[in-house]
Amino acid sequence: MHANDAASSFAGSIPQTYEQHLVPLLFEPYAADLVTRIATRRPSRVLEIAAGTGCVTRHLARTLSPACSIVATDVAEPMLDVAKKVRTARPVEWRSADAHDLPFDDGTFDVVLCQFGVMFFADKPKAHSEVHRVLRPGGAWIFNVWDRLEHNDFAAATTEALAGAFRGDAPSFLPRLPYGYHDKNTIAQDVARGGFTKTPVITSITTHSRAESPRVPAVAFCQGTPLRGEIEARAAGKLVAATDVVADAIARRFGARDVTGRMQAHVVVVER
Repeated sequence: MHANDAASSFAGSIPQTYEQHLVPLLFEPYAADLVTRIATRRPSRVLEIAAGTGCVTRHLARTLSPACSIVATDVAEPMLDVAKKVRTARPVEWRSADAHDLPFDDGTFDVVLCQFGVMFFADKPKAHSEVHRVLRPGGAWIFNVWDRLEHNDFAAATTEALAGAFRGDAPSFLPRLPYGYHDKNTIAQDVARGGFTKTPVITSITTHSRAESPRVPAVAFCQGTPLRGEIEARAAGKLVAATDVVADAIARRFGARDVTGRMQAHVVVVER
């Protein structure tokens, strides 16, 4: 996905729905994990790429030393607009920035991190090379990506339900992008092509996603991600109906209330 495509896809009502539903459903547990890894390094300057609506940023602001400066960036300004409205524990520098062309000097940061954004980079080696450039020697590039779709229950159920509803023309956003960059060898090769000479440490983390009803993950995926555009392109005015189809499928598989599904991601740590 090109920078302009990413910016336009995360717009309209998507950022607010993303923050309200997707962040607590999927991102909070992994945000805490990333920030714990970063805190042990005691950095003085941290850059976050693809910060979205600020889930990880808020954890950084609460956890890192007040002496550590935090710069949070995203190419989609509507996402940053939502992030800025949610209070952080201390000031954060918010910047609009494309991961392929970071507006920072060489060797500026001790840690660069990204939560579930690398999958969207159109030229991943180029983005890795930009991270390599802005990192200080001895710094670390830390990011996570989703494992394959079948290890992520609610995303898999959403994809299967929409495949049945749109036979022969199913929306492909989830398997193509957020859940499409899971091969560890490919990740390691892309990092190396970006200029990193040390072998990345890749750890798979399994946890659970919980919601008070099946409709929460249905709305999160169908209306809080660019999947919304794919649904509307196939069936104008049928977004709510498609969301209902997904909610029904999740209910049949996980129950009518207090649903729990497995999710799994890879955490990548590579030293500069």
